[in-house]
Amino acid sequence: MYARRTVLKGAGGISLATILADPMLANAAASDLQQVSLTTKGGRSVTASLALPSRAKAPTIVLVHEWWGLNNQIKAVAAEFAKQGYVTLAIDLYNCKSSGDPSEAQRYMRQVKPAEATDALASWVAWLRRHERGNGKVATIGWCFGGGWSLNASLAVPVDATVIYYGNVAKKAAQLGALKGPVQGHFATRDGFIDKPMVEGFAKEMKAAGKRIEFHWYEADHGFANPTTGRYDKPDADLAWKRTLTFLKNNV
Repeated sequence: MYARRTVLKGAGGISLATILADPMLANAAASDLQQVSLTTKGGRSVTASLALPSRAKAPTIVLVHEWWGLNNQIKAVAAEFAKQGYVTLAIDLYNCKSSGDPSEAQRYMRQVKPAEATDALASWVAWLRRHERGNGKVATIGWCFGGGWSLNASLAVPVDATVIYYGNVAKKAAQLGALKGPVQGHFATRDGFIDKPMVEGFAKEMKAAGKRIEFHWYEADHGFANPTTGRYDKPDADLAWKRTLTFLKNNV
């Protein structure tokens, strides 16, 4: 998540970091989103939250939540992307569950079945490509758990751009051959989970597969872009956000 300027109804300019850290403000930002649903290709019923920009036709984004689930903070980020001009869909891989408790969040994460998550993501990408407000282009983006699934989504079905924030990128060149668009990654030097050996290995596999990658290192810790945690690093979060917007503008 990112520290940006945004405006809530009835309020002056408030940074997104402030909104995300305040449950009442996050709830207010999330309240403008529409809940949508579909039946996946595999026959499951799934839901997501949709944020629409002011312009009639716009690029689209699939936004994948962190391990906490699809909460108001993630919906507030979707609302900010809509303000930036994107049709943004915050999907739900936890079947309407979310938690602020790490143990519970970890349990929800472990309950995710890869085949079902892939089915949902592929179905939502197809839904966005057909959306009346979309321009036919789709990008994926996610953080941590969602960062890994942002990559998984773009491997399951062709998308125009992929953004990964400190997500699992342990893939081989043979798997990466399915990628269509370029990949941008944001990683932290003090991350004990998504570490340099994993990321550098990913870069080598991407090169072997002949795929485009742009990745950035930050002198920070895992979760540095989330202002609700003690690991939040505002300068790096701001820089990562700026790079993300530039990347999306250039590719979708």
